[in-house]
Amino acid sequence: MGAAVSDAELPPRRRQLVLAICCMSLLIVSLDTTALNVALPDIRADLGASVSGLQWVVDAYTLVLAALLMLSGSTADRLGRRRIFRWGLLLFVLGSLLCSLAPGLGWLVAARALQAVGGSMLNPVAMSIITNTFTEPRERARAIGVWGGVVGISMAAGPLLGGLLVDVSGWQAIFWVNVPVGLAAWLLTTRYIPESRAPRARRADPVGQLLVIVLLGTLTYGIIESPQHGFGSPLVLGCLAAALGALAGLVAYESRRAEPLVDPRFFRSLPFTGAVATAVCAFAALGGFLFVTSLYLQEVRQLSALRAGLCMLPMALMTLVCAPLSGRLVGSRGPRLPLVAAGAGMTAAGILLACTVSADLPLGVLFTGYVLFGIGFGLVNAPITNTAVSGMPRAQAGVAAAVASTSRQVGSSLGVAVIGAVMAAGGFGAGGGLQQAAGFQETERTAWWIVSACGLAVLALGILSTGHRARETARRAAHLLDGSDAGDGGDQAARRPAAGRTSSEAAG
Repeated sequence: MGAAVSDAELPPRRRQLVLAICCMSLLIVSLDTTALNVALPDIRADLGASVSGLQWVVDAYTLVLAALLMLSGSTADRLGRRRIFRWGLLLFVLGSLLCSLAPGLGWLVAARALQAVGGSMLNPVAMSIITNTFTEPRERARAIGVWGGVVGISMAAGPLLGGLLVDVSGWQAIFWVNVPVGLAAWLLTTRYIPESRAPRARRADPVGQLLVIVLLGTLTYGIIESPQHGFGSPLVLGCLAAALGALAGLVAYESRRAEPLVDPRFFRSLPFTGAVATAVCAFAALGGFLFVTSLYLQEVRQLSALRAGLCMLPMALMTLVCAPLSGRLVGSRGPRLPLVAAGAGMTAAGILLACTVSADLPLGVLFTGYVLFGIGFGLVNAPITNTAVSGMPRAQAGVAAAVASTSRQVGSSLGVAVIGAVMAAGGFGAGGGLQQAAGFQETERTAWWIVSACGLAVLALGILSTGHRARETARRAAHLLDGSDAGDGGDQAARRPAAGRTSSEAAG
């Protein structure tokens, strides 16, 4: 078996094959996420889902993924990255198969959650496998560039492929595609990817993990169910109280642990805090954008799923073009310029679409809004990770980036929850069907104002988190973290080569 060969001994072709296998896993996860939004109206019609039901179809995945990303990474460090990666592929394939066979909405939501358990074992672990396989810095940079390009390809191809599959075979086909690709990746992983473990894996933190799950789950549930039960209902208020309690408990508990799941001292760094908040705002805007756009194009304009996917192509293409440009800008000018430009693009898109809401909006205006949003979102990703790790000790930088990566999923969940709640409050009946175009347009206008507010927050955070004073707070936080590591091999950790990074460090 090829697994007997160590990472450092792999010949060049074998390393490229490992990269291709890891990219296969990223492709099916990313395509599944972007293609699903085009299928939401068909799922609503086929399963009789309400708007809150559609929200859970999306958020059941992103919530579980956000809650388990760091746990899966640390588990892979202890038990073996190839082993966890293979289990992730099998669970993702099983979840996809169950999604395609789901007889009702509840079954679909449960299968999506199972998909997410598998997905949490794929992307961070695959990135760790890549960093351990490509140990030479320039090679690793190229490999990570290919990895980032796959994300861009999935953004561009997802809506189009999803629309084609829905038109030809129905929404179930989006999940069928994952099965043969996932099984092929599992077989190739078994044959060609070597096993590896971290020299010193982080300790498990079950209490912290449980508090994170309670925090994210209760907050999202309260937001999604608020239109149906009322914001002042005991259920919604109880969920929000539970979320606040979980947050307070998480801060208190993690502050006392030697190896916390999330170190509260990270948030003393303004660049890190700004990066986390930026990730939440930017991906909340993306989640809301995809959700409302899919409903508008297919429910109001009565476009087919394929034509809706084609209409979303300008946004996806601009994201694909601007993502590598953003990386170059961060390298040459720092993160402030791309963050400010990203916030300006998303704000402009939200304002334009909010001010021109119409059932028969000219396609030129619609595409202009989509292009602006694509430019903004394409520019935001690279500076998020850069700002998160700015000034951090090398031993802590990867963990900081992993927290920022988790924040992206949290933002996507909250964006769908909040904007979906707005859409459910008007324009749709109890069964999820469109009541009247005028009602939808009013809620759509509110949704676009929320997107523009998220963009404005990204712009403001880009200015506040990248200045001289912000960098000073990062240096002070780094000094504090370095001092705590000194008695625990922190200096050795800081000098540890990239090949020994943990999965949680590589997740960013």
